[in-house]
Amino acid sequence: MSAFKSEFLHTLATRGFIHQTTDDAGLDKLFQTETVTAYIGFDPTAASLHAGSLTQIMILHWLQKCGHRPISLMGGGTGMVGDPSFKEESRQLMTIEKIQENIDSIQKVFSNYLTYGNGKTDAMMVNNAEWLAKLNYLDFLRDVGKYFSVNRMLSFDSVKTRLDREQSLSFLEFNYMILQGYDFVELAKRYDCRVQMGGSDQWGNIVNGIDLGHRMGTEQLYAVTTPLLTTSSGAKMGKSANGAIWLNPDMYSPYDFWQYWRNTEDADVGKFLKLFTTLPIDEIERLAALGGSEINEVKKILATEITAMAHGRETAEGAAETARKTFEEGAVAHDLPSISLPSSDIAEGVGLLSLIVKAGFASSNGEARRHIKGGAIKINDKQMTDERMLVNESAISDDGVIKLSMGKKKHVLIRPE
Repeated sequence: MSAFKSEFLHTLATRGFIHQTTDDAGLDKLFQTETVTAYIGFDPTAASLHAGSLTQIMILHWLQKCGHRPISLMGGGTGMVGDPSFKEESRQLMTIEKIQENIDSIQKVFSNYLTYGNGKTDAMMVNNAEWLAKLNYLDFLRDVGKYFSVNRMLSFDSVKTRLDREQSLSFLEFNYMILQGYDFVELAKRYDCRVQMGGSDQWGNIVNGIDLGHRMGTEQLYAVTTPLLTTSSGAKMGKSANGAIWLNPDMYSPYDFWQYWRNTEDADVGKFLKLFTTLPIDEIERLAALGGSEINEVKKILATEITAMAHGRETAEGAAETARKTFEEGAVAHDLPSISLPSSDIAEGVGLLSLIVKAGFASSNGEARRHIKGGAIKINDKQMTDERMLVNESAISDDGVIKLSMGKKKHVLIRPE
């Protein structure tokens, strides 16, 4: 059991969120005696966060649920530099317009997990461009840069890993940890933010911020980091064979999102129930103890609960029902993922290989060909064996669609338009 007495840290420890803290006793006392403001930073490198960010989002959710104030910090300023931590090469630089476009898109997800407003424990959405974009370089070097030791910065694992691989680290990227440290100081001064949270790969950057705050006269600052998650088979969280598991529904359908979690490995079910749902611990332990065929029912609960948090209860239950109809009844559920093709193209005939690629089941004709040879491709539940086949109007079902499947769990409806 957790040794923490504060509700928030006890919850994090019990559910497996804590990897490191800077001061267990000091943090525990802080969360017992004050309404604490804490933050996590999110880089706008894409138009959506992916499932790998859920650990951090859920920490902010629990922070608010336990009576504290979360800040979701958008990296509008740091996004212009790019976090080099553990990256093998430099990030591609984005324009200011693209960064803002990504931030606008990312923000939509947070309202499903946090309540924003002006109350004491209402969440805040803050963009670090508010202060970073206005910095005067010479003043910043004199006032802030003087506190950073290059020797120490070179000792951080996030930098050493890059240098040990003999990958160049640009001066631009080297400044990232200074800017992130300065973020913590600004948030402390502006909003009395006392705690930064993040993945364990951010430890060096976060500690830098705490040290900078001490030197620049803030109250005592603290850190909490989470373990970097992989599945039991070693796969990175948030990724699949076909790419990222995006949280925005326009980039990854709620049905596919539900199906991703339904396919969780048996050994990960209990861990994911603790991390990514709000089910009570006693109930999670009961579910995680089930075995045999019952584990598949638990995976459905896991998928529905996670999808409900990300996309709403009604959408999650709809995805579960779509899966039931598809797999248990063999029916064509019309809210399966779909793509539209011009009716004229279908009338002329669309190559099966091309169709498989368009559906996202393969990234190339060669990969699509291997799926066909492996017996994985079906049209309207009939196995396809001819890679030269043209799919035309004759494949349109009575429901007005063409059902393209790969294996038992991946289905796309082709809709003529």
